[in-house]
Amino acid sequence: MPSDLALTRGALIADAAAVLEAAGIGGARREALRLWAELPGGGAAAAMLFPEDPVGAEHAAAYASAVRRRAAGEPLAHVTGWAGFRHLTLRSDRRALIPRPETEGLVELVLARVPGGRVADVGTGGGCIALSLASEGRYDEVVAIELSPEALSLAEENRRLTGARVVLVRGDLCAPLAPGRLDALVSNPPYLTAAEYAALDGSVRDWEPEAALAGGAEGLDVIARLLDEGRAVVRPGGWLALEIDCARAAICACRAGESGWTDVAIHADLFGRERYLLARRSDAP
Repeated sequence: MPSDLALTRGALIADAAAVLEAAGIGGARREALRLWAELPGGGAAAAMLFPEDPVGAEHAAAYASAVRRRAAGEPLAHVTGWAGFRHLTLRSDRRALIPRPETEGLVELVLARVPGGRVADVGTGGGCIALSLASEGRYDEVVAIELSPEALSLAEENRRLTGARVVLVRGDLCAPLAPGRLDALVSNPPYLTAAEYAALDGSVRDWEPEAALAGGAEGLDVIARLLDEGRAVVRPGGWLALEIDCARAAICACRAGESGWTDVAIHADLFGRERYLLARRSDAP
């Protein structure tokens, strides 16, 4: 941003919005306000009520740095360091996938069917699913499993931040879980094909972990493993709940049935897309 502008809240935010708009950022004014509000000593209310108040040079420089990062394509959640998910505000950076609004619906479906007992969130990333379930449900135990040590460290930060009772475990999918103990297995696994991952916008592909997005040549590698391994760790009558790609909802449902799951159903997300697979563990071994 130009250095000769008057250092007032209003001028800085207006200039930031112009920079973001020129960079092709949608909702530039809203994001400029969000960046300001997340600065120590910022605050959106003060910016709107008292735009002519002066801003110190150090504060202005920190804001300019945040605006440059966002204009260069860094995700807003990484620049601010925070992401909202259901009732939680969580730390967010490139160690794990940024929580998406669609995933909130998966939590809602699980809470409606399994509000208590023992549940596991497999591939927890930064912990948004597990922490929400622990905060909103009445569970005896919530286990969050993650293979990436970097993502697990972010989940630990978020556990401390929220105070939620979640057991964090490093492991590969269902490997750390005891047989037949879960009332529900929940996961937002990687489900993009190799081609879909390669075609992602740079704002996602360049900033978020490939392992959290790409699910193999057909996008089904991890889902297939969860359908198989899940039957060993979910008790008879227990639930499996997966976020899936809407383009492969039908094939995921078919494979769930072939794997021995019953009551297989596909549910739509808040945008009307077929996004969630729910199924129950049959009594058969």
